Amino acid sequence: MKKIKTAIIGAAGYTGGELLRLLIHHPACELMYIHSNSQKGKKVTDVHPDLIGETELVFTDEVVTDGIEAIFLGLPHGQTKGFLEKNPFPEQTIIIDLSTDFRDESNGFLYGLPEINKQKLLTAKKIANPGCFATGIQLALAPSVARGWVNNTIHISGITGSTGAGKSLSDTTHFSYRSNNMSVYKLFTHQHLKEIKQTFSQIKNTFDQEILFVPYRGNFTRGIWITAYFPFTGELTEAMEAYQSFYQDAPFTHISDLDIDLKQAINTNKCIIHLKKEKDQLVIYAAIDNLLKGASGQAVQNFNLAFGLDEKSGLNLKSIAF
Repeated sequence: MKKIKTAIIGAAGYTGGELLRLLIHHPACELMYIHSNSQKGKKVTDVHPDLIGETELVFTDEVVTDGIEAIFLGLPHGQTKGFLEKNPFPEQTIIIDLSTDFRDESNGFLYGLPEINKQKLLTAKKIANPGCFATGIQLALAPSVARGWVNNTIHISGITGSTGAGKSLSDTTHFSYRSNNMSVYKLFTHQHLKEIKQTFSQIKNTFDQEILFVPYRGNFTRGIWITAYFPFTGELTEAMEAYQSFYQDAPFTHISDLDIDLKQAINTNKCIIHLKKEKDQLVIYAAIDNLLKGASGQAVQNFNLAFGLDEKSGLNLKSIAF
């Protein structure tokens, strides 16, 4: 198999570490260099010790554009546009950006939610990877939006692990704050709401319902749990059939007949969904790993689609289960 010459810009953080973990074993990927201004000259395994024995790569602060077929951008939000202006890549290079910078599909970027935009991703050159909460919420609700069932305010709660806040320490990410604790942040104003509404309007151009989203900081390291509900007059069996049909060609999104738990999704690129009908409400649970399906795993999924590879290539991962 021909190897795709690939590089990662901004590989020192959590998402960069997960990209490395996936790409060093990807059968179609040849990692040419790993970029980090803060860690230049260090061994990758000094920064990501979980990769000891897996790679001998060293971080560099040099950016090479010629000959690179795929570039993953893991820069802080707001820095990608400036980086690309300073370092223009050849037109044929596939660019996958994990920041928020181009999720509005500006500058020729396509929003990379494979369950919605798979056909477009097959020919995309610039891909904006979705946000973690946005991924879980969109996958939880997309079939209902498509069926026109959502005609009222949508109530959503979501809890994320501490890795969702990035590797840099802050008052609300260190152990002594998170342990045995929970808190709400960005009540009804989370930045991912913009891309969620964009996708729902794409699915159903008449969509204009209010989304009331309560995000929680969880006392665990990784994973996202979404609970969403809205008034529903149909039967649960109808909803189950609609969801199974909507995701029949989505290899990572699964509808479970049984109650689910977060650990089923951790360490995988899966989104696992369970439906209930209670008190005339359709209630949807969705579980993802925020660093994989919510970030790096989905980026590799987009890489696979853009290069015409098996969508699951390099992503056959098993959950931790217990």
